[in-house]
Amino acid sequence: MCGIVGFTQDSNKMYKVAILEKMMERIAHRGPDGSGIYYDSDIALGHRRLSIIDIDGGEQPMKNEDESLVCVFNGEIYNYRELRDYLILKGHNFRTQSDTEVLLHGYEEWGYELPKNLRGMFAFAIWDKRKKELYCARDYFGVKPFYYYKRENCFLFASEIKSFLEHPCFEKVLNRKQFELYLSYQYSPGEETFFENVYKLPPACYLIRRKDGMELVSYWHPEYDADQKTSLETFAGEINEAMNDSVKAHKISDVEVGSFLSSGVDSAYLSTVSDVDKTFTLGYEDKKYDESYMVADFAKMKHLKNYSRILSKEEFFDKVEDIQYYMDEPLADAAGVALYFLDKEAAKYVKVCLSGEGADELFGGYNIYKEPFMCKGYNSLSPFIRRGLGAVAELLPAMPGRNFIVRNAKSIKERYIGPTSLFTENEKKKLLKDYIGQRGENKLNKAQEDESSIDDVTYMQMTDLNQWLVGDILLKADKMSMANSLEVRVPFLDKEVFEVAQRLPSTYRANKKETKIAFRKCAESVVGGESAGRTKRGFPVPIREWIKEEQYYLRIKECFESTTAKSFFNSKMLIRMLDNHESGRCDCWRQIWCVYVFLLWYDAYFVSIRGREMRV
Repeated sequence: MCGIVGFTQDSNKMYKVAILEKMMERIAHRGPDGSGIYYDSDIALGHRRLSIIDIDGGEQPMKNEDESLVCVFNGEIYNYRELRDYLILKGHNFRTQSDTEVLLHGYEEWGYELPKNLRGMFAFAIWDKRKKELYCARDYFGVKPFYYYKRENCFLFASEIKSFLEHPCFEKVLNRKQFELYLSYQYSPGEETFFENVYKLPPACYLIRRKDGMELVSYWHPEYDADQKTSLETFAGEINEAMNDSVKAHKISDVEVGSFLSSGVDSAYLSTVSDVDKTFTLGYEDKKYDESYMVADFAKMKHLKNYSRILSKEEFFDKVEDIQYYMDEPLADAAGVALYFLDKEAAKYVKVCLSGEGADELFGGYNIYKEPFMCKGYNSLSPFIRRGLGAVAELLPAMPGRNFIVRNAKSIKERYIGPTSLFTENEKKKLLKDYIGQRGENKLNKAQEDESSIDDVTYMQMTDLNQWLVGDILLKADKMSMANSLEVRVPFLDKEVFEVAQRLPSTYRANKKETKIAFRKCAESVVGGESAGRTKRGFPVPIREWIKEEQYYLRIKECFESTTAKSFFNSKMLIRMLDNHESGRCDCWRQIWCVYVFLLWYDAYFVSIRGREMRV
């Protein structure tokens, strides 16, 4: 696991070296074990290394034998040994045992089709000196990040946006359209970012940068193709076989591998089948949210060492602004802050940790997937009646049932944007000083384009797989682990595992009472019926209660009354929302947190010295 940076702007040697070093220093946390640079008349490449595989021989940037190709790589290729053997038989000569060299020879062998042969998590760039082109690729699900900046003749790329702050051609401008989308999604969705002209390379895509332009190509797209003939028991066995194979591949390492462990079925199953020695858990002083005691019992039963970290509210709030800086873009998922402390604890003992991200998206784990089954009666009403009721409900103050009626005024395919949907367009019109009107509903949803005939559960999963997973879940997994120089691996997000998951009928994924039906059946034989049947809790954080306490209420209120807040928002509405939550008149902590996090992020990148460009 590492951090990569680069740019293709022509310049002299000293200029390139100085800029590269500054860009690399911004992301030194991603690779504290070493660094390397490459430059020629056309390009500059930089690398920060966290040594996991071939510790002595895997330095980057790495060249092929005749030095016509140069690679910088972030991630792990889990089938690199098999690919290496194949490439040797094809006549390629290897000088190291690293997976980076497999990318170089793989590119020689397969060219642009290289990613289709890879099993792993990756974001890499290969400079082809002969063709004078830069080839960049990102893994199937978007586990590893890849950002790029293009404006006129300037092209930059990096593992984290903050690297761009150090390049003189980078103009830091807030993308207002993305800001409005964030208020609905709670994260930054799609290919654009909060910075003008900065983009995310989408999952399962590669990019070719030439002097005459840029080409963006999708090499894979997730699709569900239900197999109605296979039994639930057979599917459970197939899932178990695929997961055991994936875990075996994900444990390939020259350093010790641990695992996160919560009270949920995903991490319990993963910790058990991986047979790791060390597991890590986060808990709270508030027993209502604390899972550590349940985890301790499970770890003892499975003979696992468990290290538990109890997080205080003081620690949590004091770290929020730093964490938004690490995120690059504001993320209003409070679990991201908690994850930072869990990663920090794990990094004391191991360099690599397994985590359960992706299980819900692949196997149907979110509780909202029950909704199509639970709402059949209400949704049998005509769309005209439901829309009328929804319009009336939206005008009412917060009360039990209001959100249900507002949500179900439209069909799932009209309004579903993910497990968490915050401010509506009407609410944003009232809240924002300068409302642009970039609609959040399904504006970015790839699932709706050519799959209008799929069932509601599959539609929701496809939406979450394409948007929520990469924009929220994997973003915080990568940024928080890398902030602590820890590599996190996600065995559920393996293309071999997805080949089983994509064949599950929706009735084996969710119904009105259960989620992840087939996977829970698989897990029963591994972790027992009690652990396999636990209701999903996510990664709960007591924010709802904490912001009602005077010291944190006042902290947020001060932020909402700041000059920055008043430049973006109707400050009186923010205070009213905060007061209504504090008094118990409404439960709007997610909306409060969304605004608060944005203001802290904006301060980190546009106000404080941390976010100012440091020119060479």
